[in-house]
Amino acid sequence: MENVSATDAAHRFSELLDAVEWRGATFLIARRGRTVARLGPAAAANGSELKLLLRGARPDPDWPNDLDELRASLTVEERSWNG
Repeated sequence: MENVSATDAAHRFSELLDAVEWRGATFLIARRGRTVARLGPAAAANGSELKLLLRGARPDPDWPNDLDELRASLTVEERSWNG
């Protein structure tokens, strides 16, 4: 992990992003000698955690009624598209 000043990070941002993307590098960015941010690879997301969460949640028995109420509250707007 390389330490980089905020000014240096601003000047070399494209270069730092390339290093993150191609080498998996991580940088600690400091302002006035204090680390304030970390620039590194984004966590991979494949939806598995969300799927586990949804599978573990019990169905809401009121959902169909809530959906019917929502649909009933909608109105069609009349607009002049040539206006």
